[in-house]
Formats: sequence, structure tokens, C-alpha cells
Amino acid sequence: MLTRSKKFLFFLILFLLVLGVWSGWQLIQIVKELPHPERIDNLQPIQSTKIYDRSGEILLWEIHGEQNRTVVPSEEIPDYAKKATVAIEDQGFYNHSALDLKAIFRALLKNIITGNFSQGGSTITQQLVKNVFLTPEKTLKRKIKEIILAYWIEKNYSKDQILTQYLNQIPYGSNAYGIESAAKMFFGKKAKDLTIAESAALAALIQSPSYYSPWGSHLEELINRKNYVLKQMKNLGFIDEQQLEQALGEKLNFLAPNIGSLKAPHFTMMVREYLINKYGEEAVENGGLKVITTLDWKMQEKAEAAVKEGVKRNKELYKGDNAALVAQDPKTGQILALVGSADYTDKSIDGNFNVAVQGKRQPGSTFKPFAYLTAFKKGYTPQTIVFDVPTEFSLNKERCPLEVNFSNRDPFCFHPQNFDEIFRGPVSFKQALAQSINIPSVKVLYLAGLKETIETAKKLGITTLGDESRYGLSLVLGGGEVKLIDLVNAYSVFAQEGIKHPQSFILKVEDQKGRVLEEYKDDPVQVIEPQYARLINDILSDVNLRAGLFQSSLSLTTFEGYQVALKTGTTNDYKDAWVVGYTPFLTVGVWAGRTDNKPMEKRGGSILAAVPIWNSFLREIIFNYPPETFTPPDPVSSSVPMLNGEYIIQINNSPHIHNILYYIDKDNPQQPGSQPNPGNDPQFDNWEYGVIEWAKKNISNFLSDYNH
Repeated sequence: MLTRSKKFLFFLILFLLVLGVWSGWQLIQIVKELPHPERIDNLQPIQSTKIYDRSGEILLWEIHGEQNRTVVPSEEIPDYAKKATVAIEDQGFYNHSALDLKAIFRALLKNIITGNFSQGGSTITQQLVKNVFLTPEKTLKRKIKEIILAYWIEKNYSKDQILTQYLNQIPYGSNAYGIESAAKMFFGKKAKDLTIAESAALAALIQSPSYYSPWGSHLEELINRKNYVLKQMKNLGFIDEQQLEQALGEKLNFLAPNIGSLKAPHFTMMVREYLINKYGEEAVENGGLKVITTLDWKMQEKAEAAVKEGVKRNKELYKGDNAALVAQDPKTGQILALVGSADYTDKSIDGNFNVAVQGKRQPGSTFKPFAYLTAFKKGYTPQTIVFDVPTEFSLNKERCPLEVNFSNRDPFCFHPQNFDEIFRGPVSFKQALAQSINIPSVKVLYLAGLKETIETAKKLGITTLGDESRYGLSLVLGGGEVKLIDLVNAYSVFAQEGIKHPQSFILKVEDQKGRVLEEYKDDPVQVIEPQYARLINDILSDVNLRAGLFQSSLSLTTFEGYQVALKTGTTNDYKDAWVVGYTPFLTVGVWAGRTDNKPMEKRGGSILAAVPIWNSFLREIIFNYPPETFTPPDPVSSSVPMLNGEYIIQINNSPHIHNILYYIDKDNPQQPGSQPNPGNDPQFDNWEYGVIEWAKKNISNFLSDYNH
């Protein structure tokens, strides 16, 4: 009779025997499925990823839809091109047999430490097998096939044959397969004519061709990786110190991209990068994804034409060589059109750089609505009076006297001028915002609070205002930096009366079997109260209010039968010209300027350089929509005279004229008399001086009859 321990041992041996038989049978089945590597250029077909517009019918781009390959013999591939690839992809290539166990364990250890399992230990031979014979699926079965085939190839071919075939097979991005096609596509030459630096750059592309593409948004990262390849070549003895220094100093001249059938290039490249970040480069290049985007192709064509014609005009008049445009559906957050530059292929303006998404530029007065909105939330009204008079905002009286001297260029002092160099005296908030008057707007920012205004801007969608300590009162004049795509998103919140819809550019992604990987889903959030957004809309859509600013260009801001709100912005040096306009159903933003960040000439500001582009596009689009109007705000009034539009106030039967800080606590404006000692506010003296000087000049009996 078997004891319990003997029974356990018996069943254990039986289990191991069965497991061994089953594993052996599985291995036999795997081996039967393997192709015989008699020719290692027997390619496995690749399924391309297709990116469509929102209709699902207009193909924007097919990623690696066709393999552009020219096979060249080993002798036509420079030795340093081979060595560059070995230096970055498989430093033990000439010493190992198919597998590099040290690299595998090193990668495994790093993956365990980092927790992201992004490192691989594949040799060049394994990569060749994966590219030639196998699908990109990540399973244990496929890995076993890869290892067996790699050993077979190492047994039947020399290292040089394997490396030559590898360099003829691998993708370098943009449909260039093999080093010969890559050399022609990126440098306009044959592989045999590549320099050491160019060879290192191509080797740097292999790990992630889409991410490191010289035509994408990561050129700097490509250059850094190229330099790393060169240093590894030196460490391995492939090149000497002199060759290293010469290659590091060589300026690479990448050809302009031949975009071929690529449509909406900046938008499409943005989508591609998103897909790679989410699904991985292999899945995007070879996985056969079907991507339906939010882009409206007909609208995109109008946008590209408007930008192209506008920049042509700006070049002639103001030396402005670039522009960008973003159109968004404020009801959904979906991007309908996006133009990142005047010409994607124009190297003179870094055309492939997506100004709309990547560019950080000073927004000028387009930032002002965030301050006014914050002030309204605090209790101020559109009728609130502030004085448009020369004002010094710095509190250093010795360095920056109250009597403003505009020739004083001391950066410590801050006494902004208005765009037209006119001072209007008492103005209301709504007049100051609609006509973009600078000095009152700086006062509004102070009343609203700098920190609070930055929080408002972030809440609405501005993502680039990081360290709040960097900013001062000049922020309301565009002292920070923003992205056009963020600005359009923020203004869309105004259009939707305080509701923010997450910005999106993907409607659906399906895999090659038709399974939905992701799909658009709206997630609206009420980030500000409707009343405050309605106040902004009411001001920015008032044609009569903005007439004084636009004058002869007013017709560019009106569309018969439609209510359109808009705000312009120009930096003081004319480097950046902006306009963002919106209706309840569409938000459109335009930036215009110069690629080299130099000022445009002849006062090429927003009204002259940006508004015509915006008008040209919107006039082609707006009449396709039924008219919608903004909801009027509830009536606003106050018992505080200056918040109710009055600036001459009766106190003890005597008329008084003072700045607003005389009457209120700026943080509690609706509580009359809450500021018992006006001098307590640090800005009071600065503001009061300008007001009194204005009153002396404009009211004949001021000294005798007022402020007693």
C-alpha cells in the first residue's frame, strides 16, 4: 500500500510527465508552423493604419500603406552605417549567437525597476526575424518562434549577411523601408554616400521612426539621439576622436517632406503622435488601425486657403511669413479644422512645426476676457467705472514717480500705453474690454486678482501658465505665453455659457478586426456660472461697442443675420497678432506673425494681419449653419455708484471725483463704505494721482468745487 508521500511523488512525476509531453507536442506544432528561412527577404505583409476625416470617407493619410524599398548589396552600405546601427541597436551583435542573454536580463531588470516594461533585449537577428517572418502580436508563442528562427538564421548566414538584410528590411519612417530608401528620402543621396553623422541619424531613427522623424515635432530629440549614437561608436572603437568631433559638428540638412497624398498634415501628424503614445509605434505602423477623426475636410480646405492667402498678403505688407488657424465646435469640443503653419513643406518657416498646437506665444489682449470674467465673479459689473489715464503701477516711488514719463524705459517701472496712445478718462468695464483699452484692463486685473485670474484661465483651458510668481499685472496685456489651440478651447467655454467640453480630435479607433478601441464621448463640465459668461458674450458681440476700435475694418467683424463675438490681441512689439471669434456653434482662432519671432513691419497688428484671415475663413463657413444668438445676461446693477456707471459722486453735498479704490474694498466691491481708509490699498496713490491730474485738465472748476 502506497503511503501518502509516495502517492504525492507518484502524481507529481505523472503531472511532470504529462506536462513534458504536452509541452513537447506544443513545440512540435510551433515548429511545423515556422516558415523555412531559405530566403530572409520573404516579407510578411504589413497592414497599414488609415486616418480619415469625420465622414469616414476622406482618407487623410495611410501610415506605411506602401513600402518604399530599394535593396542594395553589402558593399554599397558604408561600414560606419553598419557600425552605427550595431552601436545603438545591438552592441554584442558580433559576439552573441542569436540571443544576447546579458541584454535580456539587463532589460528585464530595468523594466522591473521602472515598472513600465518598455525596454527590450532583442538582438538584430531577432528584429530581422520579427520584421520578415512574424506578425507584431505579443504572445509567448510568437516569442518562441522568434527565438527558433533567429538561431536558424545565425546558423545559416554570416553576420554581414544578416546585418545587410536587416538594413535592407527595417522601417525608417515615412514609408521608407531599408537604408537606401531612407537615405534618399531624408538626405537625397544613396546610402553609399552617407556621412558618419547622417548614418548615425538614420540609426537613431530605428527605435521609433515616427517619434524621431525629422519632419515631426521631435527633431531636437532626434539630434540628441544621433549624438548619443556617435559617442557609442567612439566608445566601441568604431570611430576615433577626430571623426567624433567632426560628426558632432556637422549640420544635418534634411530634405523637406514630400507629403504626397497626406491631407491636413499638421492635424494628421498630431493624430499620429497621439496614436503612437497610446497604442505604440508597432501597432500604428503595422496594426491596421482605422481612425475616424473629428476633422471636417471641406472646412479644412477653406482654412488652408484662408491662411495661405492671408500670409501671402501679410508678407507683402508687414513681412509676416506665417499664420495658424484652429476651428472648434464649442458644443462638443471637437476640432473641425487645424492649420499649423502657412506651408507644411516650407523649410524657411519651419513649416512642419505646428504653431497651433506646439507654439507658445504671447496672446496680447486676447487674455483680457479672463480678467474681466474674474472681476464679474467677484461682484464688479459691466458698468463699473475705471479711469483711462496715465498711471504708474509700480509702487517704488523713488524709482518710478507718479507723474508718468513714457520715455522712462526702466523695466522695474510699469506704465503701459494704449494702442492708439489716447487717454479717454472715465470708461466702463464693457467699453474698456470691447475696445481693448490697456490701462483700464490692467486696473481690472488688479481688482480681479492676479492669482484668481490665472486660476480662471486654467479652469477654462489654458495649460501653459505654470509658475504664478513669474507674472505681474502685465499678464492682462499678454505677458504670459499660450497655445492657439488652448485659447480656442477657452473661448469655446464662453460660447457655451460656462460649459467646458473636453477638446478632442478622435471620433473612433478600430483595430484590424473591427473592434472599437476607443470612441468619442463627451464629458461636459460647468466651470463658470452662465451669467458671467453671458456678460462676456454680451460685450464681445456688441458691434456698436467695438466700432471705435475697428473703425474702417468693422465690416470684417460682422456677418449679416449672425451674432458673432470676438476679441483681438497684439503684442506691443507686433510680434504676435491674434483674433478669436465665436458663435454658439463655432469658435475660430487665428495667429499671425513671423517664424523668426521678429516684429512685423508697419504696425502689422491683429486688425490688419489676423482679422482678414479669420474673416476670409468664417465668411466661407458661417452661412452653412442656421443663425443662433447668445442668451442675454440678467440685468446687473449696484448700489455702489462707481459700479453703477457713475464717477461724479455726491459726498456731504459736495461732488467728488476719485479712483474706484477710494470707495470700495477691491475684494468686496458690492459692500459700500467697506473701505474706510482708501490709503490702505497700495495702489491707491498711484491711481489717484492720474485721476486728479485728469480732472484738473478736463473740469474747469474742479479745484474750487470738487473733493471738499
